Amino acid sequence: MAFFLLEIGTEELPADFARLALPQLKDQLERDLQGARLGFGSIAVTSTPRRLAVLVDGLPLRQDDRQEEHKGPPAQQAFKDGVPTAAAEGFARRCGLPVELLEVRETTKGPFVFACTRQQGRPTVEVLAECIPAWIWGLQGRRFMRWGQGESRFSRPVRWLVALLDEDVIPVDLPGCDPPIQSGRLSRGHRLRPDPVAIPNAAAYRATLASADVLVDRPARAAAIRAQLEAAAAREEGRLDLPESLFAELVDLVEDPRVIEGVIEPTFLSLPPEVLSTVMRAHQRYVPLLKPDAPSDPLALSAERALLPRFLCVSNGLAEAEATVRRGNERVLRARLADAAFFLNADHAVASIDRREALSRVTFAEGLGSLRDRTERLEWLTDVLLESLHLSEAVAHASRRAAHLCKHDLVSQMVGEFPELQGVMGAKYLLAEGESEAVGLAVLEHYRPRGAGDALPNSEPGAVVALAERFELLLSHFSRGERPSGSSDPYGLRRAGNGVMQILWHHEWGLNVSLLLQRSAEQWQSLLPGSQAQANELCADLSEFLRQRFISLLEEDGWDQDIVQAIATGHRGEQHRVLANVCEAKSRVVLLQSLRKEGQLNAIQTVVQRASRLAEKGELATGVLRVDQVVNPALFERASEAAMLKVLQRLAPIAESAERYEELARGLKESAGVLAAFFDGPDSVLVMCDDQDQRRNRLNLLGVLRNQAQVLADFERLEA
Repeated sequence: MAFFLLEIGTEELPADFARLALPQLKDQLERDLQGARLGFGSIAVTSTPRRLAVLVDGLPLRQDDRQEEHKGPPAQQAFKDGVPTAAAEGFARRCGLPVELLEVRETTKGPFVFACTRQQGRPTVEVLAECIPAWIWGLQGRRFMRWGQGESRFSRPVRWLVALLDEDVIPVDLPGCDPPIQSGRLSRGHRLRPDPVAIPNAAAYRATLASADVLVDRPARAAAIRAQLEAAAAREEGRLDLPESLFAELVDLVEDPRVIEGVIEPTFLSLPPEVLSTVMRAHQRYVPLLKPDAPSDPLALSAERALLPRFLCVSNGLAEAEATVRRGNERVLRARLADAAFFLNADHAVASIDRREALSRVTFAEGLGSLRDRTERLEWLTDVLLESLHLSEAVAHASRRAAHLCKHDLVSQMVGEFPELQGVMGAKYLLAEGESEAVGLAVLEHYRPRGAGDALPNSEPGAVVALAERFELLLSHFSRGERPSGSSDPYGLRRAGNGVMQILWHHEWGLNVSLLLQRSAEQWQSLLPGSQAQANELCADLSEFLRQRFISLLEEDGWDQDIVQAIATGHRGEQHRVLANVCEAKSRVVLLQSLRKEGQLNAIQTVVQRASRLAEKGELATGVLRVDQVVNPALFERASEAAMLKVLQRLAPIAESAERYEELARGLKESAGVLAAFFDGPDSVLVMCDDQDQRRNRLNLLGVLRNQAQVLADFERLEA
């Protein structure tokens, strides 16, 4: 068995490329090696900023031989009196065998001629030499480039190629590169070590590069970075402000990690903590250090209580350059923070209300007016939401004030330089001007959630403005005919729809989204007369879109698909009942899932589904929940009809009452035996009897049962 190494050497790769490319590379190797009849022990893929590498152990030196069996013509056509015919000779020739090696075997269709061939396996070196170019050029990623005069495309120019099977070089040419690339055993060490590094054999790859100051194994490099950062934080008695996204990026930015501690000038701690963290993390890839007892205050105006005057930098330099690297990083950070301090002072010189007026000079989107126009639409929606949600006067006041000012920082100098701080700086500027914390927090929170897994707005004013912001986005773009399609969603409309659901669930608000959309669609028709959709079309499209968001979110969270569909899709096309109250709709999903888990749903489901199928043959409207006006007890012939009548009379007030779903489910479950007796057993009835009055009476009984069950869900959509 042999050890295979492939190293694709490049110029500095983007930090996110390896995370996208390595799984692709591994999948290609697994597929092609198996297809080429080359068994293997394991495949490891790894990378540094200047290379992608694959290591495969347990490869045979040649392919397995392949034995194939070919079925030919019937024996009576292949041989006449024991002499091969032209059919036999042609079959043998196609199989590459002498005709005398053909065999005659019995089959279910009689005797046929067979040929057994054996294809000798090729040397592994030859197979790999053919596969390697396809593996390299088959990788997909963003922003690929060409270089020199060549036609090849890759994330960054390919500069060298190492391909070894044990100690032997696998000959590979990469056409289309400039300059041409041929495989060899020469790799590169640390970028500050210019001499080539010869890899003696594939198994020695990691150790050889380690001697050239390259820690090529990504998990080992990640562990080393983590250990150094934690040790440095412990020495400074601080906590790492290190999101996982930044840590993953750091792993792919260095080959020989070395953590260096830097100093922040104390005067810069007067800046808001988010400003320092954004400059350090997002722009410089530094790791800030939090004080051990740092308060969690999103509205803090300075970083003095939150951050230590220190930062950590994961350097790719060598030990002898550490002092130079530290000074350089401190100088760069000082300049960036000085810029931020300038922007902050310039913004404080302008009142937030004046910045709001300046929004009229900034276009929101084509056909949708300015940012000031958008703010006014958002304020209108905030008022409508407050009318529907019946919140306290204090919450209403903070919500309206926040909606009025929530976008003012979009024309501030700080947000112009650091867009990540929109909302954050708006809140802090308002606080500095004397606005209440409730208003400031609402301005900060109205951007949440920014994406999957992000925090939701916890304050009620923040949640109200966040809902208004998302409804405004959906209404405005849908009115322009701009809808998500496939994987394309340039305006983040799916994210906005998800945010609506998540915020309502988080605050348990019974907002009637359908009524809100009806009222808003008419308003948008007057605000945007150039809309491509009429008010009723806009309302219908958005209702269906949000219903699909309800379904997608719950299915992604692991709720049973059929239960979600049974709640989200009403009977006979009443598909938007779910939007009347998405919180109670979700509670019904939870209830049915719980009943299924406890083994109680099937008994209810069996009876209701049977009743629903028969009820379809009747004419009872789906809104009828009481039997008194539609069923005549004088027509009863069996005790099971009277028993069923009592069940439906008992369930009627429960079905008519809001949110008594558990009681309704329990009533259906407890009555399952009585309802089943209506269909089966010695006292059962024939629903579709000849007597028209009897038939209508019994169908109405079943129709009321169906309607009462529909209050819970469309049981027809539940799987057995």
